[in-house]
Amino acid sequence: MPASYAYLGPEGTFTEVALRTLPESATRQLVPMVSVPAALDAVRAGEVEAAFVPIENSVEGGITTTIDQLAVGEPLMIYREVLLSITFALLVRPGTKLSDIKTVSAHPAAQPQVRNWMRDNLPDVVWESAASNADGARLVQEGRYDAAFAGEFAAARYGLEALETEIHDAENAQTRFVLVGRPARPAAPTGADKTSVVIWQRDDHPGALLELLQEFAVRGVNLMLLQSRPTGEGIGNYCFAIDAEGHIADRRVAEALMGLKRSCPKVRFLGSYPQADVDPKDMRAPRAGTSDGEFAAASDWLARCQDGRF
Repeated sequence: MPASYAYLGPEGTFTEVALRTLPESATRQLVPMVSVPAALDAVRAGEVEAAFVPIENSVEGGITTTIDQLAVGEPLMIYREVLLSITFALLVRPGTKLSDIKTVSAHPAAQPQVRNWMRDNLPDVVWESAASNADGARLVQEGRYDAAFAGEFAAARYGLEALETEIHDAENAQTRFVLVGRPARPAAPTGADKTSVVIWQRDDHPGALLELLQEFAVRGVNLMLLQSRPTGEGIGNYCFAIDAEGHIADRRVAEALMGLKRSCPKVRFLGSYPQADVDPKDMRAPRAGTSDGEFAAASDWLARCQDGRF
């Protein structure tokens, strides 16, 4: 029996389309799950090898359900990321006209990406959230709702028609998906990597976040995502999801993480993995004073000083 990957289902989601761009997906059994938590829990339970889930979109930022599920529970690790351009179609049962639509369904993350189009074309329609865009299409097939925003590719799967296509409020909208598995040694650096962590601050005081961010800044580590999430321990208590440019094997990234570990009550490492659609040769060189060679030279200098060999 082939190894299996869970993904946010049902069949016909953008997540499935993105997953199938991974070459190894052809040799895995792909298992649709009803939600992101269900997909990640299947990994934790050992029922699947990995889960493929959305984590960020270019319109609304980080997808909070995924970030929150990675921040708690048994640790998991990100191994790969995929970027997928997103545009929606309005899927309806055959014969439905625009004027017939009274309810429309999709995943909540889709709403900000079609809000203006709805205002201009379906101003009085009621929005009903679904577990995924494909699940919204399934509910239209069953007669629960009149229309769904989903990928045009989902129409045939659910016996629907695309009444409108190329729907998007933001040009060049993209969603980032990640392949998540159980913790293991990160793959070797490629030269174009990303490191993800979640950090908790020790206490709330003026400059607390600045102190944490300086661990990256003074070492020349560029941040690609910074998102606060409530810890559930009361108003004003937050943790921070961070994507940083570089790999944990890079000295500047490793020392930044060590600095955070010294000052934070909890740091959760989520993985170092290749950036999607970035060629290492296109990466800019580390800022002066932050390359691995310069860190090694500084360490050697300190050792010589300690030994009286300066």
